[in-house]
Amino acid sequence: MASKVAKVTFAFWVMKIIATTLGETTGDFIAQTLALGYVAGLAITATALIVILVMQIRAERFHAALFWAAIVATTTAGTEVSDLMDRTLGFGYVIGSLVLLAGLAATLLIWRLREKSLSVYPIVDRRVEIMFWIAVVFSNSLGTAFGDALVDVVGLSYMQGAVVTSAVIGVVLLLHSATSVDKIMLFWIAFVFTRPFGATFGDFLTKPMAKGGLELGTLHASAVALVLLSAIVLVTMWRQRPRAIA
Repeated sequence: MASKVAKVTFAFWVMKIIATTLGETTGDFIAQTLALGYVAGLAITATALIVILVMQIRAERFHAALFWAAIVATTTAGTEVSDLMDRTLGFGYVIGSLVLLAGLAATLLIWRLREKSLSVYPIVDRRVEIMFWIAVVFSNSLGTAFGDALVDVVGLSYMQGAVVTSAVIGVVLLLHSATSVDKIMLFWIAFVFTRPFGATFGDFLTKPMAKGGLELGTLHASAVALVLLSAIVLVTMWRQRPRAIA
C-alpha cells in the first residue's frame, strides 16, 4: 500500500505553514469576528475535524486535497483548543503550552512503545495513522499556545515572534543537514514550530495596526491563505500525476 500521508519535502513545509496561517485566521474568524466564542468555536471546528479525519482515515489511498484539508482542520481546531484553555479556562499561555506539550509527549511515547518506531513516512497502517493525527492535533494546539505566549507573555511583536520561530526552524534545518541528530525528533520540532510561525503571520495580517498588525481582517486573510494553499496543492497533484509512456 502507498503511504496515506504526504511525503515530507520542501513543498510539504510551505503548505504546512500556509495551512497553519489559514487555521489561525479561520479559527479567529469563527470565535472572534462572528463573536461565537471559543466554546462554540471549538464545537464547530472539532465537528469538522472529526468528519474530515474519518474520511481521511477510511480512505484507501492518499488524496492530497483530503490530507491537507485534515491538516487545516487540525490547525483550526488547535487554535480553538489553545484559546479555550488559555483564555476561557484561564490556564494562561505558559501552563496551556506545558499541558499540550505533555499531551504530545505522551502521544509520541505511546506510539513509540506500541509500534517501535515514530516514522511519519510512509504510513500505511490505520492504527499508526490515528496516532499520527492525534500527535498532529497536539502539535498544532501547542504551536498556537506557544506563538501567543511569545506575543502576550514575552511581549514580542507579531513579526518578532515570526522571526524567533523561523530562527528555530532554521536551526532544525541546520541540524538535519549537518548532524546525525534523530530525524524524527527534528521533524516533530519543526512541525510544532511551523505552527506558531504561521499563526504569528496570520495575526500580523489580521490584528489592528495599533497592535502591530495589517488589519486585513480574518475573512480576507483566510481567503488569501485558502487560495494560496489550494493552488500549491493543485500544482503538486499535477506534477505527481502518472505520466503516459510514449
